[in-house]
Formats: sequence, structure tokens, C-alpha cells
Amino acid sequence: MSTWPPRTIIRRAAGLRTMESALIRSGLGPVVGVDEAGRGACAGPLVVAACALGPKLHPALANLDDSKKLTERTREELFPAITRIARAWCIVEIPAWEVDSLGVHVANIEGMRRAVAGLTLSPGYVLTDGFRVPGLPAPSLPVIGGDASAACIAAASVLAKVSRDRTMVAMDTDLPGYGFAAHKGYSTAAHTAAMAALGPSREHRMSYANVAAARLMQRDPVREDRLVADGVGEMYTAAVRAG
Repeated sequence: MSTWPPRTIIRRAAGLRTMESALIRSGLGPVVGVDEAGRGACAGPLVVAACALGPKLHPALANLDDSKKLTERTREELFPAITRIARAWCIVEIPAWEVDSLGVHVANIEGMRRAVAGLTLSPGYVLTDGFRVPGLPAPSLPVIGGDASAACIAAASVLAKVSRDRTMVAMDTDLPGYGFAAHKGYSTAAHTAAMAALGPSREHRMSYANVAAARLMQRDPVREDRLVADGVGEMYTAAVRAG
């Protein structure tokens, strides 16, 4: 019994290579993966990376996986291996002020475009982690949980994560007291307490509710009373609890 339309047979490849291998066998290579780090942080840049790997996974990348599943040490070990072995790679930073200006989603999409544009090769196909990205120079596909499904996205994830972590450690030296080296700009309880004590820094995303609330508290002599009256206090309290 036959079925219609005929189905494309995708042979299994090792690990994260199934999707990329199918695209390459179909003549759609080189395949580029794109991912970001720092979307959920309230301080520091949004970092986006694009990466194209070779047709076969190099032994030095045997531990490659979703960067969130890897230890910091493993990510640091993979970073130089990826930059050495990849056919092409590009990392871009969207600073906090631009995230505020564009909005985090638009900044994320724009960062993905910039990262792909910065590659030294022309992609045949682009796999993006989770989001559709209009305006790319090649056919593309958003892949939900892509950093756990495609090696090129996983490699981009590691490049973005390691680069951003290094930026936040350096920022901790430039702006001491916030604990950027520890929480990397995410809304932890310690970070929220530091913002309450010091006020937001130039590297904070002022459009985020918890940062705006901390900024208002610094400017207002009656602080919490007025914030509650303005309805902002509830946002601040929620941010503290969430942290």
C-alpha cells in the first residue's frame, strides 16, 4: 500500500546532526545555526552568535550540547574548539541601551540578522533557535529547542553564552557592587537587593519593570510609599519575589 505524497526519508545521524545532515544531503548546505544569550537578563548585552560547522562532527566537539545543560568548564573548553573547527562563526552584542530602544524581541531578531550577515560564507540554509527571522539571505527554519536538536545551533549557543559570561565578568570589575560576575545580569534576589541599594547602572535595561522600579526608588525621597500609590510598588515587590 502506497502513501501520497511520497515522504522524504531522513536517515539517522549521530547525536545532534540529523537535521543538518538531511539538509546537507539535499544540497542545502552550508547550514548555519543561530542562537542568543541574555534575553531574560535585566542587565548587560544581548549576545547572538551564528555558526556553520562542517558536514561531519569533529571529535573535539563530542561533548557539544545545549549550552544550558553544560557546565561552565565544558563550555569554556568547547569555545576555542568551535572557533577553530567551524567553517565560519560570528558573535554580535546588542547593548542594553539598544535593547531598551528596540525592545528585546526586535533586538533579538535584529541580532540574528547581524550575526548571519557577519559570517565569512554564504549560508545555504539557516536554523534559528525558536524564532522566525525575516530578512535572512537564505531559506530558514525556526527550531523549538534548537540548541538541543541541531549541532550548529548548539555551537552558536555555546559561543553566545561564553562570550556573554565573559562580558559580565569584565563588567563586574567596571561596575563593582552589583555581583555581575555571579548572576550575569539576571534577576536574582542578590541582584535586586544591589539595585535597591545602588540604583541601576548604565548597563541595566531601563525598560524592564524591575529596573524601572529600582530607578524610581532611588529618585523619590518617600520611595516605597509613593511607588505603592503609583502602582509601581507591586511590580517591584513581584520582581523581588521572582528573583
